[in-house]
Amino acid sequence: MRAVVQRVNHGSVSVNGETVGEIDRGLVVLLGVGRDDCEGDAKYLAEKIANLRIFEDNQGKMNQSLRDIQGSILAVSQFTLYGDCRQGRRPSFTEAAPAEEARKLYQVFVNELVKLAVPVATGVFQEHMVVTIENDGPVTMLLESRNEAKEEKQ
Repeated sequence: MRAVVQRVNHGSVSVNGETVGEIDRGLVVLLGVGRDDCEGDAKYLAEKIANLRIFEDNQGKMNQSLRDIQGSILAVSQFTLYGDCRQGRRPSFTEAAPAEEARKLYQVFVNELVKLAVPVATGVFQEHMVVTIENDGPVTMLLESRNEAKEEKQ
């Protein structure tokens, strides 16, 4: 599972011109689900992201988590994070999970954040979305779960 995590002052997502998810201070998470991912990957990333210390403290150091600042997450599914552009000019998406499996694991990710008492807004799975991000910093992190959740896969 791959996540692009952006620290934001504001984020929103709309479908057909209608806002379906919106947050103020917090994180926008673009989440891609891979073919070999499992529930352990989704749970690992949810816990990691909720507790990632990328917000500044009073001394200006990245020392506070989303939970510390009582921020929110805007979680947007994005299968294109598994686009492979190494050959040719058109991305291959063979490493992305099939839609129904991706939907299930995306929902596990969202549910896990809710269990962690993190307010979550979402986009609409498998829809064309317009995401508006006011990046703060900018601070953008790339996270992968593949090596962290191996024991869950067996």
